[in-house]
Order: sequence, then structure tokens, then C-alpha cells
Amino acid sequence: MSEIALVGKKIGMTREFYENGQSVPVTVLKMEKARIIEIIDQDKRGYKAIQLGFGKIKSSKLNKAMRGYFAKKNTEVKKKLKECRVQNTDIFKEGNEFGLEIFKDIKFVDTRSKTIGKGFAGVMKRHNFRGLRATHGVSISHRSHGSTGQRQDPGRVFKGKKMAGHMGDRLRTMQNIEIIKTDLENELLYLKGSIPGGKNAEVLVKKSVRNSKKLTIGEKHKIIEDAKKTPDKKK
Repeated sequence: MSEIALVGKKIGMTREFYENGQSVPVTVLKMEKARIIEIIDQDKRGYKAIQLGFGKIKSSKLNKAMRGYFAKKNTEVKKKLKECRVQNTDIFKEGNEFGLEIFKDIKFVDTRSKTIGKGFAGVMKRHNFRGLRATHGVSISHRSHGSTGQRQDPGRVFKGKKMAGHMGDRLRTMQNIEIIKTDLENELLYLKGSIPGGKNAEVLVKKSVRNSKKLTIGEKHKIIEDAKKTPDKKK
């Protein structure tokens, strides 16, 4: 189950308090249930995966091909379809639904979402350039990037040169984010720290790829409390 990814909507940020008074900033995600639309076999595509459907949408907003696809699968229409690679497809069945319960025994997750778009930005904002001097003949170009190329050879600007341009609105993956709390009743997921994206941004959440040996905040508190209870050795 942990190989399945879920899509959630970013509600905003708040903070959670522990018994010792520690405040932890958290991002709140409203998760959606995923329904298995199709099971992809090794013989069919060369890999094993399951196709999941997320979100609600009116049937009239889909094209004829997609309406026919969902009618063939005998399931309600979904806004988004996503494939998840799995090791074994035998444990899954078309029509099954999954929610936050798949993260029950998972401590860390990876998220993928779009950053907030900043539009056209200069090099000082986009790449943290220092800018030109404020005195000694510099006129109307204090925030410019300076020289971008060379002389006659090669006589061009190299690809990838840091210059002014479009900033933000790109997919970003955050790894090893700790799950602070899950609310199964309201389908809310509380993740430690901030996550890229604005309000109502779609966030893909899945089990962490890395085998993290980090301790959660709750585990750290437990170690500290156990250390306090242990009597000091007499000298």
C-alpha cells in the first residue's frame, strides 16, 4: 500500500504543540481518496503499475474519449489520472479506494508540487545577484546583471547563463518530510515545515524514497524523557 501516492490540496500553515511546550510549524493538506481505475500488467506495458483516479469533475467537462473510457471501466469520472509503479499487482483490484490509512505506519513522505509563480524577475531576486555598484559612474543599471558574454570568440551567450527571466511556477520535490499528525475523520494530513505552492495548490504525497534513519520529534522527546527517568550512576 505504501507504494501508492495520494493527491491533496494545500489548505495553509499552522503549528502543533507537544507536551513539553515545543511548537512545530506544519502544513495542512486536505487529502483526496484514490480509486483504482485500471491495473497494468507486465505483459501489457512492460512494467507493473496501477492507474489511480483523483478528484471530482462533471462528465460534461470531459471529452468524448474520456467519457467512454470511464464508462468502459464502469466507474465515476475523475479529474486526474496517475500511474503508480508497484511490485505486485495481485493485491489490487479495480474499483478499490484508498485514503490516508495507507500512511498509517509511515513516518516520512516525499511531496511534489508547483512553486508560486513570481512572473518576470530580475537577477537580484531570481539568482541572488549582488548587483552593480551604487556609485562611481554606474547609472540606471544598479540592479543589472553586468556582462553576459565574451568577445568575438565564442561570441555568444552560453546556454544556462543566469539572467533575468520567468521565476517560479515549477515542479519541486521535497524529500523526507515528517508526518506530524493525521486526521482520518476529516482527511487532513499535517506535515512538518513548509511545502512549495500557494493556497489550494495540488500536492502529490508518497512514501519517502530514501531509507531515512532520522528520528521523529516524538521519538526524540521519548528518548529525553527516558534519560530523565534513568537514575544517575553513583561516582
